[in-house]
Amino acid sequence: MALASLLSEMLKLNIYARKKQWKLFLFGVAIAIVAGSMWYTSIIVRKVAEQEQMNVKIWADAIHRKTTLVQYIEKFFQQIREEDRKRVVLLAEAYKQLIRSEDPDIDLTFYVDMIRSNSTIPVILTDENRKIINAKNVDFDKDTVPYLTGSLMDEFSVYPPIPARYYQQKLNYLYYKDSRLYSELHGVLNDLVSSFFSEVVINAASVPVIITDSTKKNVIDFGNIEPELIMNPVFVDKTISEMEASNPPIEIELANLGKSYIFYKESYLLTQLRFYPLVQLTIIALFLFIGYMMFNTARRSEQNQVWVGLAKETAHQLGTPLSSMIAWMELLKMENVNHEAINELSNDVERLEKITDRFSKIGSVPKLSDENIVEVIHNSIAYLKTRTSRKISYEISPGIDTIITAPINLHLFEWVIENITKNAVDAMGSKGVFSVNITEQEGQVFIDLTDTGKGIPKSKFKSVFNPGYTSKKHGWGLGLSLAERIIKNYHKGRIFVKSSGIDKGTTFRIVLRKKIKH
Repeated sequence: MALASLLSEMLKLNIYARKKQWKLFLFGVAIAIVAGSMWYTSIIVRKVAEQEQMNVKIWADAIHRKTTLVQYIEKFFQQIREEDRKRVVLLAEAYKQLIRSEDPDIDLTFYVDMIRSNSTIPVILTDENRKIINAKNVDFDKDTVPYLTGSLMDEFSVYPPIPARYYQQKLNYLYYKDSRLYSELHGVLNDLVSSFFSEVVINAASVPVIITDSTKKNVIDFGNIEPELIMNPVFVDKTISEMEASNPPIEIELANLGKSYIFYKESYLLTQLRFYPLVQLTIIALFLFIGYMMFNTARRSEQNQVWVGLAKETAHQLGTPLSSMIAWMELLKMENVNHEAINELSNDVERLEKITDRFSKIGSVPKLSDENIVEVIHNSIAYLKTRTSRKISYEISPGIDTIITAPINLHLFEWVIENITKNAVDAMGSKGVFSVNITEQEGQVFIDLTDTGKGIPKSKFKSVFNPGYTSKKHGWGLGLSLAERIIKNYHKGRIFVKSSGIDKGTTFRIVLRKKIKH
């Protein structure tokens, strides 16, 4: 008894309070580690994000500056074109004066020098039938090409010819095109614009870019975006809207394109960096959850092994004295000892054999058979009724004649009912009402066991099923834990505290299946 009392006291050394403290401590350490990691990561992410944003700003500013440069160069080339046009008009006037002059005393040196000084602007003088009269700065020989026709005509038709009535009022035409200098510079401008687009769409900042026309709908070029996505109009509209909302578009006006817009947003790397802390937190939480589940599974497996070992050893230890008791009973019968005493001893031995059988079934797969739950509970309560205080009133509904069947292991299920009943009697202080209500619905059997005892705090509804949890001075805290394992593991059912109130009593509910699928 001293050893049992010592073990009982050891089990009640506030195991679960200490366990809870350790859990809180470890949880606090985990939170501190995660918070520290998140804090440090957020600092790094913020610094990288700031650097990334600075790169984007530098890129946008460079685009603005280069746009201004391209526009300036384009205006400069336009001025060159206008100057070429003026020079052509002067040349036409010089040709006119040179051809129309009939006075030998007039000095035509100025006009001749003007015509001779033209070394860049290609010009062709034709009659009204486009027969070439004269040509300068051209790539063909006028002797082999007598008329201005075909591709040569197309080449010199960019600008309308200058008509003039020269000698004897005959109509002549002066055709011209851009000077060689302007053509070369125009090629440079086109290369510059092409290079400008390349630098915009392929940028070191890895910024997604879309260049559109003035409607903001038609895509001229793009960069750092998957080509197949650009083929989707819905994606393009959505992306342009997002870009315009995050950054005002850069407006440009280039040759042959008119007004255009450059839309851009932060790089995908920066977007990923913004969400990295959340991803990191999710991964850490998932890792902790998996670790906790593995630890919990290992702990339960270890507990199950302890339970099985304890149960098997208990059954083994009970077997030897039981055999001796049976032999002594037979000996007493042979010596004609009082049969009433022997009958009581037989009942207790039978009871011990049942307990031994219960322990032996722990850890093995018990056989289930369809039993009348109402009758089983009536019989279990009847046995306990004679061994508890007469001040305890028992009420069972429905009566023993009602049949509600479910697959159970008789000995183990009786053990569950006895454990809950004994706990209820202890909670009521040997005075009160213990009632059992049995119902069936939709393939399930519901068993409500209610006492009028001191009740259970709501915060302890789950803790009462933990091994070692007890509110009694000399309790082991194993009864409800065994009951839960028997119902949950062997009968695939459920047991829980349905309701409870301080000094108002407690109701435990057992839920069994009418049929168990294997």
